[in-house]
Amino acid sequence: MNSPNRNPAAGNRRPSRPAWAVFGERALEWIIWCCGISAIVFVLAIFYFVFKEAAPVLFSKNFSLVQFLFSPEWYPTSVSNVRYGILALIVGTACVSGLAIVLAVPFSLGAAVYISEFCGPKTKETLKVVIELLAAIPSVVWGFIGLTVTSKIVQQWTGAPVGVNILNGGIILALMCVPIITSIAEDALKAVPETYREAALALGATRWQMVHRVLLPAAKNGLLAAVLLGVGRAVGETMAVLMATGHAVNIPHSLLDSVRTLTANIAAELGEAPVHSEHYRVLFMTGVLLFIITFVVNLTADLVIRGIRKK
Repeated sequence: MNSPNRNPAAGNRRPSRPAWAVFGERALEWIIWCCGISAIVFVLAIFYFVFKEAAPVLFSKNFSLVQFLFSPEWYPTSVSNVRYGILALIVGTACVSGLAIVLAVPFSLGAAVYISEFCGPKTKETLKVVIELLAAIPSVVWGFIGLTVTSKIVQQWTGAPVGVNILNGGIILALMCVPIITSIAEDALKAVPETYREAALALGATRWQMVHRVLLPAAKNGLLAAVLLGVGRAVGETMAVLMATGHAVNIPHSLLDSVRTLTANIAAELGEAPVHSEHYRVLFMTGVLLFIITFVVNLTADLVIRGIRKK
């Protein structure tokens, strides 16, 4: 029998929380929201700053957007005939980055599979430490290695007149991309549930069949993300390609030709261009183009991943 002084619905009510606890929870939610939205704000702020510096050149009489994108002639300091054409720089960037990805992806995925599935605990820890150390090497050190070590090897093995070329830059960039791709790919493989492995082995699959038929399809989203991060590292690298590719403005016809990339061109000339000059603003326009290229790569990756998930 209920007491006359007791409300039957009182037992269903939640106990009141102190005001300071409610305020602290709301403040924490607001801080987390700000941290989440800050990435978008920072990206938009960077794009605004770069585009603001580049925008005035679009209305300049000496600048043509068609010539800028499709002309291979880059003579920003010419006295009589100034030309701002970055086609050779775009081709050089694509060649070096593409070669680096072609070299890095098979080795990276192979290393990730070996670390995740085949090596022992001690070997795994040793390899993971070595990979992290490789990722920590500064890019200028990689560039110095490319300039003084791998360039001589390339020149000796290929008979090229100069060792600083696309092949040399691709090798150095591949070495820089391998740690990033391997680490993320190994995490993606490790995230596959253990039951997948046990089920495949219980059905009679070998270790290699289990990797090929089960693990790689299950982890394909993470593996694709790892490869695309490697692409971003290759496209955005500056000092290593500046020192290892020869820094020559020309459209290459073989892997042994020297080239100049978009990022290396900005790094080499921005410090010498007078502030707010046309040359200065064209270099910022190159930065806008790099921003757009990165955005297109990320958008394409997102669409591909969504298509894979739907299947």
